[in-house]
Amino acid sequence: MIDPRRIERLQEVFDAAYGSSDAPRVLAVAPARSEIAGNHTDHEGGEVIAGALDRAIVGVAAANGLDVIRVTSAGFDPVEVSLDSLEPRADERVTTAGIVRGMAACMAATGREPAGFDIVMDSDIPAGGGLSSSAALELALGRAMELLWEGREVGAVELARMGQAAENRYFGKPCGLMDQLSIAVGGLANLDFADEGEPGCRSLAFDFADHGYALCLVEVGCDHAAFTDEYAAVPQEMQAVAAAFGEARLDEVGADDFDAAVPALRERLGDRAVLRALHYWREDSLVAARWEALTDGDMDRFLELTRESGASSAMFLQNVSAPGAYQPAMVALALAERLLAGRGACRIHGGGFGGSIQAFVPLDAVDGFRSAMDGWLGDGACQVYGISEEGARASWL
Repeated sequence: MIDPRRIERLQEVFDAAYGSSDAPRVLAVAPARSEIAGNHTDHEGGEVIAGALDRAIVGVAAANGLDVIRVTSAGFDPVEVSLDSLEPRADERVTTAGIVRGMAACMAATGREPAGFDIVMDSDIPAGGGLSSSAALELALGRAMELLWEGREVGAVELARMGQAAENRYFGKPCGLMDQLSIAVGGLANLDFADEGEPGCRSLAFDFADHGYALCLVEVGCDHAAFTDEYAAVPQEMQAVAAAFGEARLDEVGADDFDAAVPALRERLGDRAVLRALHYWREDSLVAARWEALTDGDMDRFLELTRESGASSAMFLQNVSAPGAYQPAMVALALAERLLAGRGACRIHGGGFGGSIQAFVPLDAVDGFRSAMDGWLGDGACQVYGISEEGARASWL
């Protein structure tokens, strides 16, 4: 539920930015997401557990009668995107304009006629913290366009694919589908990407607080975008291993075939690619085991498996330590483990290298954990999150 006062403030900002008119207005909402399990498994056809979070991008939009989309967001420069061409533009890579144009192109492909509109947005999702603020922006824009431009209903999977296409082709980030799909469906979900055309999705009503733990995400003090090349190398190296077997993704490679080919793969692709493939199979099995633990309400087992997952990411996937002396994520994890002292669990979160880490902290230790992490990494670095049952959505105001 979005606070009505937040919507009222957005309406006031809209009037100040674009003037008051009789055009019907749309409220668009898209939550953040947390990867609960499945570190870099989605793009290889594996499983993840993801949770939509109680932080969101919220926007108020209305048609403007022009051939341009105008975006006003708190804390950012205004953006204008002309609709005269919906092709990707090199000068819009890694920009909000690229995401806007990409989503417009995807919605146009459903048979809609793109038309200009104004939208005022604000967000309480930390930017660059690994909570998929870019995917939330994509899906909030998509749901707004779905209502403003006449056409058929767009399902959650289709909307998620639109966001992925916008991020891959227009924004320039080679992401998988997990972020967008989690935000589209909402809640806590086990997502299976074995079938690229129709990902599997199982939902579970689960509150970590009911089991004695808080879900904490800690910003490590470095935007994960600073490590885009390192992030991109992870799926590239995994898929290079798959390509050695004539396949596109690691889920299509047999474990026995891989084992037999390890010496040749090391020679041809290097040790890191082999290690990252080994992480994929290990982490994918840990996802299934953690989903079973959550379904059974076995928090101790879930935490034990989460610690194993974190170790696999650090040792095999190698997306915790960045090259060189600057190690923000590893320092944050080391500090968190020191505070937890064997209780709870912590692991790298999302793409890795920078962004955020995830910690499951006993409720009686949350205040001390937050205070210490904030003292080391900056005020507000550690936040407690809840799972939002609602995914990306839009409605007429």
